[in-house]
Amino acid sequence: MQNKRAIALGSFDGLHIGHLEVIKNALSLKNDGLLPCVMLFDGHPLERLTGSAPRELMTAKAREELLRKLGVTPVYVVFSEIMNMTPKEFVDSVIIKKLNAEAVCCGYNYRFGKSAAAGAEELKILCGERGIRTLVSGEVDVDGIPVSSTRIRELIENGDVKTANRMLGRAFSYTLEVVGGYRRGRILGAPTINQNFPENFAVPRFGVYVSETVVGGSSYRSVTNIGVRPTITDNRLLSETHIFGFSGDLYGRRIEVRLLDFIRPEKKFASFEELSEQIKIDADKAKNAVVED
Repeated sequence: MQNKRAIALGSFDGLHIGHLEVIKNALSLKNDGLLPCVMLFDGHPLERLTGSAPRELMTAKAREELLRKLGVTPVYVVFSEIMNMTPKEFVDSVIIKKLNAEAVCCGYNYRFGKSAAAGAEELKILCGERGIRTLVSGEVDVDGIPVSSTRIRELIENGDVKTANRMLGRAFSYTLEVVGGYRRGRILGAPTINQNFPENFAVPRFGVYVSETVVGGSSYRSVTNIGVRPTITDNRLLSETHIFGFSGDLYGRRIEVRLLDFIRPEKKFASFEELSEQIKIDADKAKNAVVED
């Protein structure tokens, strides 16, 4: 017999501190013998409904890895199969029949059913009538602002990764394959690892960041430039990271880069010499930056 489950419901598109409160409730029911799970869709609902999804705060692979690390099991549902269900049909066919839930957890602003017709209160009523417990998490704020994936995207796209990180409960990061470049960084005295962002990823504001790079389980302070390198006139969007205290070939490896703070916006320099001098200044700032945990 399949274990009865405690299902966390929501979009979970950034796994921010609001999402984590919902997941925490599901984990708390482990003591009652329930298997804590998170319901995920095969794609973002808005992509199915409008043909356009919000930019991703993390890849699907990174999200699944983090969920498993948190101790919850991802369970997938095909959104097109449930998008036209009434709230009652969703509870009976998905929550009970498909997911074998004995408890559900959601946020205060959770919506479900065709055209997002129902909310957390309706979920409580429908589940209560069927003997299923419902735990609803309240609003989570940072600096008096409700935490949301939309707000985090805006912060990242404006370069305010410090506030975004507080809303995420961790550093905004990406784990991407290291690709070949023109090796100009070596000529300029700062060899870098180059990474391409996936399509529809939330690309941070172009500029230079204090960062942290994880290699082989060890974390190194680093400095990262995101943009198109206007001085070089390459126009290829890249993340370029110089790792302090590390030397070695990382080509072809998937490496995690965490952005900790914004140093300056991207700019075009009059010469390579001027760019080289600025790289040294940026490196010193990144090395000596004090970043809150």
